[in-house]
Amino acid sequence: MIEGAADPGLYDFAPYRARPKITWPGGKTVAVWVAPNLEYYEIDPPNHPQRKAWARPHPDVVGYAHRDHSNRVSHWRMAEVMSKHGFPGSVSLSVALCQHHPEVVADANARGWEFFSHGIYNTRYAYAMDETQERAIIEDSIRTVRDATGQTIRGWLAPALTHTPRTLDLIAEYGLDYTCDLYHDDQAQPVKVGKGSLVSIPYSLEVNDHYGFFIYNMSPREYADTLIRQFERLAAEGEQSGTVMCIPLHAYLIGQPHRIGPFEEALRHIAADGRAWIARAGDIVDAWKGQQP
Repeated sequence: MIEGAADPGLYDFAPYRARPKITWPGGKTVAVWVAPNLEYYEIDPPNHPQRKAWARPHPDVVGYAHRDHSNRVSHWRMAEVMSKHGFPGSVSLSVALCQHHPEVVADANARGWEFFSHGIYNTRYAYAMDETQERAIIEDSIRTVRDATGQTIRGWLAPALTHTPRTLDLIAEYGLDYTCDLYHDDQAQPVKVGKGSLVSIPYSLEVNDHYGFFIYNMSPREYADTLIRQFERLAAEGEQSGTVMCIPLHAYLIGQPHRIGPFEEALRHIAADGRAWIARAGDIVDAWKGQQP
């Protein structure tokens, strides 16, 4: 036998067609949730020894200003289209946005959107953090979002998808009950943690607009068609056991004038289909938990 790295033991293996059946409200076959990343990027962040915050030397005016389009213009364009078609957001929030642009956070809150933490800044990475530093970020996230919105965060998406070996254990210890940091399944699944309990809700890299436009070089119509094909397949498979589809968004990408039209067509298709339970992340986690032994 060839020895390899140890299994990290984050979750048990569960074959797709050998699980207890999941059902969604109203007989829907796929739970669809939209995850707008409302973020703040520093123009001149502190250097990190393991990763550069910007591809260009910083201060990176171009990178900063491109992303700042989210908070000045494209959040509003994206949010209005979502609201028009009945899609609430579950916000992956750089919590520093509560101080930098509270108007954006207030708009999302007024729309009934849910908030979970995406760290403080998306230009600060968890690599090499000690436990005290990581606890401080979690505590800051809980306190800042509660003060700004009245909500107590339940979920976590690590800043810039960066982690330490203790991240999942710590967020569960602080009472958060879902993580978006595992991309291993199309259904909610339990995660093994030291204290408390934690659920992995399906997030997505494959239909994330960042991957669509920056990695896969899709056109706006190709991306919209990808969302529809993702939905159609998951809705069909969900007839056997309810599936989950996440649509992760960045307003400075999807909210550009030339992209928003095809995206709206995809939302219209999903909303009109009849098989989608359009929900927030916490609603999906609660429905899943209610069906566990």
